[in-house]
Amino acid sequence: MAGLLARLRPMPAPQIIFDLVSRFSQHIETYKSGSYNETHLRRDFLDPFFKALGWDVDNEQGYAEAYRDVLHEDHVRVGTALKAPDYGFCIGGQRKFFLEAKKPSVRIKDDINPAFQLRRYAWSAKLPLSILSDFEELAVYDCRIKPILGDSASKARIFYYTFEQYNDKWDEIYGIFSKEAILKGSFDKFAAAAKGKRGTAEVDADFLATIEGWRADLARNLALRNPSLSQRELNFAVQRVLDRIIFLRICEDRGIEDYHRLRNSTEGKGPIYPRLVSLFKQADARYNSGLFHFRSEKARHEEHDSLTPSLVIDDDLLKSIILGLYYPDSPYEFSVLSADILGQVYEQFLGKVIRLTDKHQAKIEDKPEVRKAGGVFYTPTYIVNYIIRQTIAPLINGKIPKQIATLRVLDPSCGSGSFLISAYQFLLDWYYHWYSTNTPEKWAKGKNPPLVARSRGGWALNTSERKRILLAHIYGVDIDSQAVEVTKLSLLLKVLEGETAQTVQRELIQERVLPDLGDNIKCGNSLISSDFYAQSSLPEMDTEDHLHINVFDWDGKDGFPEIMKAGGFDVVIGNPPYLRTQGLQEYYGNQIDYFNSKYESAAKRFDLYMLFLERGYRLLSSQGYLGFICPHKFTNGDFATNLRGFLVREKAIKRLLSFGHNMVFSQASTYTGIVSLSRDNSGKFLYAEMPEIDNVELQSKLFSYTAPEAFTSYNYSDLSSAPWPLTSGTARSLLKKLNTLPHTIGSVFSDVLVGVQSGIDDVHILRDDGQKETTNLNLYSERESKTVQVERDLTKIFAMGDEVHRYAAILPRHRCIYPYRLEGDKTLVLKEDELRSKFPLGYSYLSRHQNYLTEIRERQKTNPVYWYSCHRSRDMKIFEKARIVTPEISKGCNFSLAPAGLYHNTQVYSLVPAADRHENQLFWLGILNSKVLWWFLTQTGTVLRGGFFRFKTNYLRPFPLRVINPANKSDQTAHDRIVALVEKMLTLNRQHAAAKTPHEQTALVRQISAADIQIDREVYSLYGLTQEEIRTVEGN
Repeated sequence: MAGLLARLRPMPAPQIIFDLVSRFSQHIETYKSGSYNETHLRRDFLDPFFKALGWDVDNEQGYAEAYRDVLHEDHVRVGTALKAPDYGFCIGGQRKFFLEAKKPSVRIKDDINPAFQLRRYAWSAKLPLSILSDFEELAVYDCRIKPILGDSASKARIFYYTFEQYNDKWDEIYGIFSKEAILKGSFDKFAAAAKGKRGTAEVDADFLATIEGWRADLARNLALRNPSLSQRELNFAVQRVLDRIIFLRICEDRGIEDYHRLRNSTEGKGPIYPRLVSLFKQADARYNSGLFHFRSEKARHEEHDSLTPSLVIDDDLLKSIILGLYYPDSPYEFSVLSADILGQVYEQFLGKVIRLTDKHQAKIEDKPEVRKAGGVFYTPTYIVNYIIRQTIAPLINGKIPKQIATLRVLDPSCGSGSFLISAYQFLLDWYYHWYSTNTPEKWAKGKNPPLVARSRGGWALNTSERKRILLAHIYGVDIDSQAVEVTKLSLLLKVLEGETAQTVQRELIQERVLPDLGDNIKCGNSLISSDFYAQSSLPEMDTEDHLHINVFDWDGKDGFPEIMKAGGFDVVIGNPPYLRTQGLQEYYGNQIDYFNSKYESAAKRFDLYMLFLERGYRLLSSQGYLGFICPHKFTNGDFATNLRGFLVREKAIKRLLSFGHNMVFSQASTYTGIVSLSRDNSGKFLYAEMPEIDNVELQSKLFSYTAPEAFTSYNYSDLSSAPWPLTSGTARSLLKKLNTLPHTIGSVFSDVLVGVQSGIDDVHILRDDGQKETTNLNLYSERESKTVQVERDLTKIFAMGDEVHRYAAILPRHRCIYPYRLEGDKTLVLKEDELRSKFPLGYSYLSRHQNYLTEIRERQKTNPVYWYSCHRSRDMKIFEKARIVTPEISKGCNFSLAPAGLYHNTQVYSLVPAADRHENQLFWLGILNSKVLWWFLTQTGTVLRGGFFRFKTNYLRPFPLRVINPANKSDQTAHDRIVALVEKMLTLNRQHAAAKTPHEQTALVRQISAADIQIDREVYSLYGLTQEEIRTVEGN
């Protein structure tokens, strides 16, 4: 791997490196003496070494403190000593790696202490790589591997050089750690390639596991010792106790609180928890945070906490938690554990909830809505930062502080607060830059100046100004009370970043250090107002239902009345929840009618994020911007017809950046984009789709999509509520050309329908291993894990989606119990008496599962009288004729022929040409398997993980078909050529399935490929495609 990096930029070591190596070699004994210290080493060797790697070590460019290339860290505590990594190398204010310097008398290769110290720091800061060096030696560590006290010095070490190697290995060093390499993505690519080795446990995942363990232990103990606690009180108590302990411990490592103050509470006589409560109350007097709000105060609107001070908690548990936060038991260095990392941890933490059993025992479970959504997915920081820049920057650039005094930034589903933390940091940076570049001395004067001078030079915002900026600009809402508290905690820690005991003490002279965020971060349902209770048909609800709905009036006294009266929020940002209709019905069933009545976009199978788009837009001020990351399926999905109509009518979209096939959430198969809305738009909006690239490149490439030139402009007048054809120029022209054809699949085919939905597959669908014609069949039941006997005439041959392949014969392996009969043109369910008398074996089998089937029917709100029927049967006469079929999900076209009598599940769709069509069915099969249809779907359909697309009715019906005029000789000739080629293709596929030898199989594959090309050429000619259009279709 190092060799690969060396080839990225072949270059010799510069002269300064030769000189440094030569000088060190000549005087090595002097340098290795105890009198030569780290300060000398840094000045004489490490500073020039890293300058040669392109780093502005001395900040000669005069950047603000937050944006220096190299940060010379403040001293903070590691273990029992005050220490810090000597250098932090940054790009755009973001740390990339640490360098820890040691004097040359230290044996870096073998000494375990410096290696552990560096790894602990970098691991806590979630940096993938960092360097340990005394110039004589240079060691590179993979700092994603959790440091454990006692690790050998070689643990997690991936490179080791001596100074004699620097000249020869310069390419390797430069290719990873130079500023140029980092800007070009080489550092990130190397780190990504090195990831995944045994022992890798990044700090967020490790800390999450730690606090989840504490939550479980604390919940069980509180439930045992405090039997009167309700489930909600238990969740509140556990969250608050843990948040307070973690907050105070972080303040200790940042030097704001006396080190060991929390630990000291575990010592002495009597129970520990009352001493902890005393610390918490002192923190209220010191910080004024809602986190420590124990008494009623006139200026504070939120209710104080009267519950937790009187709790009973076992000493052993508290001691275990608190001591687990200190060296050497703790691997965490909280001074560099950023608010962003804590946010990632808490985002996952909030995905679970404590349940109380009937015996008042605590159990930790996934929240139902989280389980349905497949988990909790934290928005990557680089995407958050992009959205922040696209929404806030246009409103503040070129202005002075007074002009942005009323800027209001909102996240209506704030979760752990990641968007608000980044927005707050962006505004802190803006204010700092303005003050420090506009006669800073002026802004450092007066009773409470916004700027203060740093002891080591430069300027900083004082705590009062940081508090003012937070309270003036940052607002959030979340339906989850725990999420609200976590957001507050994260923002409060952000206020204290960079503070010391001395600066906090200075602030205390005037007022308590932290703001109370109760008026800024609120708990409520962003989508449901109190008019929910004015519905004519209000669903029946208990107390828990009311708390779950958690209505919120934006303009009410508990909302943001002044902001709404002034016109709304200037910026709305976030990653709203994604949950389709099935999940909504299950977990928000009593809210569906309200959504349907209040939101234009709540139609068909809508998704929750669509309602947030509509709500977010309506919360915007006249000049405001909205920026969400959300699925981009709304641009062409049939479920989003109303939302598209709303966005077109309002001319709401300013720009839409699709991530295309890239999945930015590594654990979720959701394809997303960044949607920017504005009330101040012209008749156009901008669209771009990113190419398919790896995640490392995605991060670096994203910020190239800022200027309008990176986007394609679309006129709203060309769009409607119909799916939007958002494509490049050539592709757009081709789509327009195809859409001029008068016929589509929808008009030529009488039916395009999904298969049978049994409702309970493991009961109705039985495996058939292939049997001779007999009256009764022996079929395997997954439900009973054994073979059962069922009458043949009660079953239908049944194909699954994975059994349908391009031009191939379908070989089904299942049968479906189908208790229906065809009477004329109607498909009728058998009466139970008829089923029992005609099919006693099948009835006996189904009866064994009657209770389960009835329960499912009731849940699905279908007639339980027909408990044995399928959830959704289909018209039998469709399946009793030959037709074309396709798997619902496919990569490329996989249409085939289905013989009469073949039924299939919902992962297969059937296409039946209208009875009056004269074209041969094979003609249609050739067109449907052509590259033209596949290209059309990729432009208008919905992409899934791995580049697959859905071949559902609503995506297939719009495809333009070139029909044949039988009176036109050339048309008929083209028709016959395609039919002949498809017949050849079907024959070749049958021969390939029967081929035994590899040679024969290879020869047939080549013939199949050639026939495919011929069919595509005939289809191109039939559709009249130009050479340029053919290149577009073929992706060239």
